[in-house]
Amino acid sequence: METKDLYKTLGVEKGASQEEIRRSYRKLARKHHPDANRDDPKAEDRFKEIQHAYEVLSNPEKRREYDDGPRTFFSGAQQGQGASRGSGNFSDLSDLFGSFGNMDDILGRSRQRTASPEKGESVTVNVNLKFKDSLNGVTTRVNVPVEEDCGQCRGTGAAPGTNPKTCPDCGGRGMRSRDQGFFAFSEPCSRCGGRGKIIEKPCATCNGGGRVRKARQVTVKIPAGVKDGMKIRVAGRGSAAKSGGPPGDLYVVTRVEEHPVFKRRGDDFLVEAPISLVEAALGAEVEIPKPVGGTVKLRLPAGTQDGKQFKVSGAGAPRPRGKGNGDLIVKAAVVIPKKLKKREREILEAFAEEHNEDVRRDLFREAGS
Repeated sequence: METKDLYKTLGVEKGASQEEIRRSYRKLARKHHPDANRDDPKAEDRFKEIQHAYEVLSNPEKRREYDDGPRTFFSGAQQGQGASRGSGNFSDLSDLFGSFGNMDDILGRSRQRTASPEKGESVTVNVNLKFKDSLNGVTTRVNVPVEEDCGQCRGTGAAPGTNPKTCPDCGGRGMRSRDQGFFAFSEPCSRCGGRGKIIEKPCATCNGGGRVRKARQVTVKIPAGVKDGMKIRVAGRGSAAKSGGPPGDLYVVTRVEEHPVFKRRGDDFLVEAPISLVEAALGAEVEIPKPVGGTVKLRLPAGTQDGKQFKVSGAGAPRPRGKGNGDLIVKAAVVIPKKLKKREREILEAFAEEHNEDVRRDLFREAGS
């Protein structure tokens, strides 16, 4: 007769806790169950040994008797008694459920779960803003299409004077379980559509859905400095929830009109400042408009080239989620006159005689290097 050590069968030490024994059993039961090893003829014998070891070691009284007596058991004698359900001879997984409760005992899940009420659907709407409003901030009202409980049936979906009935197929749970070999699957009840209730006479207002769509006006505060495409969350102003859950949220997406002069780059603004040929050559102090209103003075150095960029710190857009303002980037745009007066032409021609030769000399020198 072959003898076996029950602790070794479960892969635990003699002093293992009940949780360690339970955890090891779940692991081995999943691994060696015959349904999961259909091509292995020895899988059923190993599974029976694991079941028997767990039956003894998971029972404090049986475990005490086993520890006090011989630390072995006779496989033939013990498994010969396995024809009875209590000894652990399970032909399929449904028998295993009958002995140890259900699949949750093997997979380590709690047997009862309390589902939290689902949150209502969130709603997204756009709001169109003028350029100045986006910089200064504004409080506005938006129309929000939401779903709410039907006022006629109070969200039950049943006609006034009637009530929904508990679904007889799922017992009001909304879900039905079916076994697939080693696994158990849950799926929505086909009769009640997962609601757990059956409406025999639906409400005429909501057609039995218990929900109606309506437009709600919501006041929204737009912070200063928002840019196009920014999303603002207004908590709890979305659709009402089903089954008493919290309402969804409202998301307001800003759509800011373009400005003919200022181009936005994050919290910064870019503006092209036209300067004369003389200002570019000699340098000058020029006034530049700010996107938030007013002007700022900018000192151009002598020899400013066309396209040169200058940064005016703090003259850009307010930061809606930070402190201070962005910057204003000024791009110099040298304006070449299309028509010249006689005196202007003479001056430029004299300048050209002195300067153009120096420009070409520098060009040839750089090309030769």
